[in-house]
Amino acid sequence: MEIKDIKKIMKRLKLNKAKIIGLVVSFVIIIFSLIFLRGSEIFSFVLGISLVIALFPFFVFLIIEANITMNKESMFLEFSRNLSDNVKAGTPISKSILLVRKKDYGSLNPYVNKLANQISLGIPVQTAFQTFAKDVNSKSISRAITIISESERAGGKIDDILIAVVKSITQTEKLKKERRAVMYSLIVQGYIIFLMFIVIILIMQFKILPIASGLGEGIGSSEGIPIGGGLGARGEIATSEQLTRPFLWLLVVQGFFGGLIIGKLSEGKVWAGLKHSFILVSLAILTSTGSKLFFG
Repeated sequence: MEIKDIKKIMKRLKLNKAKIIGLVVSFVIIIFSLIFLRGSEIFSFVLGISLVIALFPFFVFLIIEANITMNKESMFLEFSRNLSDNVKAGTPISKSILLVRKKDYGSLNPYVNKLANQISLGIPVQTAFQTFAKDVNSKSISRAITIISESERAGGKIDDILIAVVKSITQTEKLKKERRAVMYSLIVQGYIIFLMFIVIILIMQFKILPIASGLGEGIGSSEGIPIGGGLGARGEIATSEQLTRPFLWLLVVQGFFGGLIIGKLSEGKVWAGLKHSFILVSLAILTSTGSKLFFG
């Protein structure tokens, strides 16, 4: 693999120093566990911690990026309002952009300044807006920018178009807030259901299966529960420990897809559920592996 290929992979994963450090620390912990802790009761728990450490930086930056995107969309509404007020006062849209650049738009400031700089250099408004939408990388902003730039190119009444865009963005933001408020109870319910699922799995793992294994021993099995084979066939013997091994993967799969569903319901985007998936999967891994230290 060449250096160019590695750079492409890092760019797609958006790897930075924090993420690389997390992966390195996780790798070191895994190597240490394989050398010194393999076969001990704490081995699986330490592996779970190493996985959480590896994914934690991705989780943090995912939340940061989501908050930045929300701030951009909120500030774009303010930017559109200011732009609309200037255009309604009779100022051309290119001049209006140069005037509103002096105001504070939070995380949108660099993009507004770049837009104004392009306008001041004589770049057409439509081209500058297209670059603006590409740099901001937000679907809602891109749709609004497309409407504004196309209307400006077609020679329509730009002030009416800006007013309509502002109303549309305002309504969209209002609906998003209402959706989050309504879906908050569903998010809480999703977490509660998953916690109950973990409790059920732990009860099966440490209470029910050991009892079933004991019953198997009482009817002639010396090692565990007979599995496999048909009626009258001689099946293999599985211990309760072997039967509980898939439980961890069951919790991980349930946590991962449950988090994606929560994100889809609450924010309308599947990728927004990755932060919920991280929390649920981490909770599942640490609870499942850590419980073995206390309950054996």
